[in-house]
Amino acid sequence: MAFSRIVWVVLDSVGIGALPDAGQYGDTGRNTLGHIADSRPLRIPNLVQLGLANIGPLAHLSPAADPAGCFGKGATRSPGKDTTTGHWEMAGIWLEQAFPVYPHGFPPEIMQAFERAIGRKTLGNKPASGTEILKELGAEHMRTGYPIVYTSGDSVFQIAAHEEIVPEEELYRYCEIARKILAGPHRVGRVIARPFTGAPGNFRRTERRHDYAVEPPRPMLLDVLVERGVPVFGIGKIHDIYNGRGVKDYVTTKSNADGMAKLRLALEQRQSGLIFANLVDFDMLYGHRKDVEGFARSLEEFDSELGPLVSGLQQSDLLLITADHGCDPDPAWPTTDHSREYVPILAYSPVGRNRNGGNLGVRPTLADMGQTVARNFGGEIQHGTSFLAAVDGG
Repeated sequence: MAFSRIVWVVLDSVGIGALPDAGQYGDTGRNTLGHIADSRPLRIPNLVQLGLANIGPLAHLSPAADPAGCFGKGATRSPGKDTTTGHWEMAGIWLEQAFPVYPHGFPPEIMQAFERAIGRKTLGNKPASGTEILKELGAEHMRTGYPIVYTSGDSVFQIAAHEEIVPEEELYRYCEIARKILAGPHRVGRVIARPFTGAPGNFRRTERRHDYAVEPPRPMLLDVLVERGVPVFGIGKIHDIYNGRGVKDYVTTKSNADGMAKLRLALEQRQSGLIFANLVDFDMLYGHRKDVEGFARSLEEFDSELGPLVSGLQQSDLLLITADHGCDPDPAWPTTDHSREYVPILAYSPVGRNRNGGNLGVRPTLADMGQTVARNFGGEIQHGTSFLAAVDGG
């Protein structure tokens, strides 16, 4: 193998410009990184040195003359613009049909079956921001005990409940029931438990969120790695996205900072295999909330954590940094939904390999990253073209 350990970090929602078919999704002109960079000068020297500004123009940032890493951008071949679609494609799964979305709420046959199964009525049943729907319906939920069901522009069935009204384990049971009901044409990408605490006017979603994903088709990258005896360690929602398959060892996270701390600890404790992390704050706290300044600060905070991480890599390590889709917070687009965008690809290994950098170009599928990982460990997945030779300069 070229590298004994690969560290793969997904910056959730950090897209880098509209895909050619973005107009079909109402996303013409959207550009998450581009519009954040337009808002003010970004202080992200480590990402710039790896080659981020070499991928395409970013206001106030100059391309590195001698980038330390390889750089490029990836297109999502599958239809859709959600977490499951992006991560599945990274693992070599191409979808021919997008997961269903519900701009007018879920149909009566779904909601009636769900309410019968849990023995309670529900509130909501419409697309909404997770924080706004708590402001609207949180007090009524506390009074009635009815859970709040909502969706978004993504393929999700979300259930919110106050931890003092519906205990966490009961909320998880509701989600398991919903996951079984949402089958066939209503097979949404994820059912999500959204527990919250606090009093009306001051509700707060807790870190005990839990995602119930669709079982991925076989084979995919993590199956291949397990078959070859390659250890996989998941950080953040990686375990949930792949429904636990191939991710026996994992930790959840409370924030990007917590995710980076757990990533550093994993580097100390795990000397081989794949360490696969998702950092969700960009998406959950800033993209969906249209918070351009918060998104910018979060990128800078990640960059400050990235420097020590890069310095601590071993010569036999490969670092991959990418995203799964966009979520452009620019107020010119009133939607809070994800955006159909290219994702950045940065690949770096210390001395002796890709020190002179290299342009990976435009990759036609996110599966190229998965194929690179698979080939490094002696395997192969169904889709994607490896760029391992480009990053392994030794």
